[in-house]
Amino acid sequence: MSFMNALDTTLSLLAAAVLGVVVFRLWQLPPILGYLVVGVLIGPFGLGFADDGAVTHELAEFGVVFLMFSIGLEFSLPKLMTMRKAVFGLGMAQVFVTIAVSLAAARLASIWLPQYFQIGWEAAFALGGALAMSSTAIVSKMLTERLELESLHGRQIISILLFQDLAVVPLLILIPALASHSSDLLQNLAWASAKAILVLILLLVVGQKVIRAWFRVVVKQRSQELFMLNLLLITLGAAWLTDKAGLSMALGAFVAGMLISETEYRVQVEEDIKPFRDVLLGLFFITVGMLLNWRLVVEHLWLVLLLFILPMVIKLLLIAGLAKLFGNSTSVSLRTGLALAQAGEFGFVLLNQAGDLHLIPPQLLQVILASMVLSMLVSPFILAKSDVIVMKFSANEWMMQSLALTQIAARTMNAKKHVIIAGFGRSGQSLARLLEEEGITYHALDLDPDRVQEAQMAGANVSYGDAARRESLTAAGINRAAALVVTYTSTASALKILHFVNELNPALPVIVRSHDDADLDKLRSAGATEVVPELMEGSLMLASHALVILGVPLRRVVHRVQAARDERYESLRGFFRGASDASDSPEAMQIRLHTIVLNERATATGKSLQEIRLTETGADVHVVRRGRQRLAHVETIVLQAGDVIVVRGTSEAVARAEQRLLK
Repeated sequence: MSFMNALDTTLSLLAAAVLGVVVFRLWQLPPILGYLVVGVLIGPFGLGFADDGAVTHELAEFGVVFLMFSIGLEFSLPKLMTMRKAVFGLGMAQVFVTIAVSLAAARLASIWLPQYFQIGWEAAFALGGALAMSSTAIVSKMLTERLELESLHGRQIISILLFQDLAVVPLLILIPALASHSSDLLQNLAWASAKAILVLILLLVVGQKVIRAWFRVVVKQRSQELFMLNLLLITLGAAWLTDKAGLSMALGAFVAGMLISETEYRVQVEEDIKPFRDVLLGLFFITVGMLLNWRLVVEHLWLVLLLFILPMVIKLLLIAGLAKLFGNSTSVSLRTGLALAQAGEFGFVLLNQAGDLHLIPPQLLQVILASMVLSMLVSPFILAKSDVIVMKFSANEWMMQSLALTQIAARTMNAKKHVIIAGFGRSGQSLARLLEEEGITYHALDLDPDRVQEAQMAGANVSYGDAARRESLTAAGINRAAALVVTYTSTASALKILHFVNELNPALPVIVRSHDDADLDKLRSAGATEVVPELMEGSLMLASHALVILGVPLRRVVHRVQAARDERYESLRGFFRGASDASDSPEAMQIRLHTIVLNERATATGKSLQEIRLTETGADVHVVRRGRQRLAHVETIVLQAGDVIVVRGTSEAVARAEQRLLK
């Protein structure tokens, strides 16, 4: 293909992608749906602006490579161990059962609809693998926007998605081996597995040592350009290595991401790779849409609708049933099934692979592809209405929500003139400590159950609840409160809270935290008494210290800072952006608190902190509580079973301290 033809194709894809994303953003829908619709419109079966050629497929394949690399970055052994029951229990069961049901359904379909479903068990297996996948992009985005990532059903959903992502790797190896149609199937599988194991050993054993050392060399050069080039080299180099070994490029990218996830550069790498991943993944979805022959869909509309509705219903029932078997409540199981009933990105990857290997007839492939696209199109609407659906089908949902609200109300029953803290992260906890020191009562609401449990054991007044719900604010005593502080930087959630405050207690002062000044006017118009942009405040503090050091009288500095606040940061708003603005500190270097409860077998029980030399771990003791009593002289006091110790330090230091106390 000539350069101009390749340029024409690329420009057509980019122009269509921009227009599609703009329209779907205006409709508050995920961009992924815009990519799919754009692909249908401009593809060879639509307006014909772009052809389904080699350039398009190569760009799309790179999108999958970077997606797998990003998933590898999220795959860490410590995280996996904490979620192992849900990931390798519920997640594995979902994939295996879906494939088994697909094999049985294909057998029945070949009997009832022989004109459409004359396929072998190998093709049925490939279809089962494709149907077992759900959309990580759509579901994770919707859960983030609805603040449900740390909820019980959110964790179940993420666990299943994580195993689905992991299952893609062996499926990408297994399907080509099944497609060989040779009598030496076991030999082919053994050879494919041996190559995979050899490449994985090379990457994991040799690569782990090389990558960490090489990254240190690159980082010492202090060049963002070099860091980015090195990142692309590692990602594409690992993909090239697995491709040359006859495996999937996505496998190599996944392993490269997994190796980097164990280093201290993971956060920076994740930020740098996002633009490449999102753009190329968008092109991948456009190519998926381009495969859709809408004329064929119209001819077999009843079959498309059947394959759209039936798999979604079966998948919903399977996932909800399995979640229930794994000990979840009916409401959590239903929410999990509703969120994962649609098709997913890797379903298209597996489906395209099966099509290229001629496992599935082209006509049937088009019909299945259309049904999968439709399932992804309706998924955001199903998730948006999941609360209403669960309320209708789950008899105990009202009871569970009432119980949570009752617990909040019981904790705040006697509170008056207290401060409601929305979000109990780092900012919320700092505010709570200052309020405690001033003798001011507070009650915090947070959606992270682990954080709530640890903080409650340490004596904090915090409950599990969503501050963006009217019922939670009412239970927290909003009518009796003196103020409400939103400590996280979600404008959408803050606007919901302000709406309910205007309904329930319009005179209540509300202080809202925001990342910068972008939404300052919007939040103030919605009723916020004060909006605190953290970047603006950081700039003010930096400037005030500099002015004092330079000899400016303290009174004048305080006056200037107060004047900037009074004029709503107008003199500070707007700045020249640079390449380094997106950089963040590695998560491992952040100081954190962690609550540890001693039991009778703990090493520290019956000893003092001096005896076990806790300071050697790099962490220090923030608080020691015995019952409701906060102990003093903690270094020399003899610890007892049941004592609650709050340690402070980096993630590594806290882990060492916990091992020293409990081992």
